[in-house]
Amino acid sequence: MKDQRKGPIATCVKNVIERYFHDLNGEKPGDLYDMVIREVEAPLLEAVMHHAKRNQCQAAKILGINRNTLRKKLKTYGLDK
Repeated sequence: MKDQRKGPIATCVKNVIERYFHDLNGEKPGDLYDMVIREVEAPLLEAVMHHAKRNQCQAAKILGINRNTLRKKLKTYGLDK
């Protein structure tokens, strides 16, 4: 049964995670949370920075995070150039 409270991003993530578990073929998953964050955070930052025309103040507001936090994350993923 589909949960009506979930948006399209949540549905997409759920589907991908279910496929990931299926593709493990019995192998034990590990560090799933960190893996998902790494996979999602970089493209999220990239898309928001593009939308904000590289304006870090505006991007931080869109993301709901501090500008210094945004700067650290951009540096972590090599998106600070």
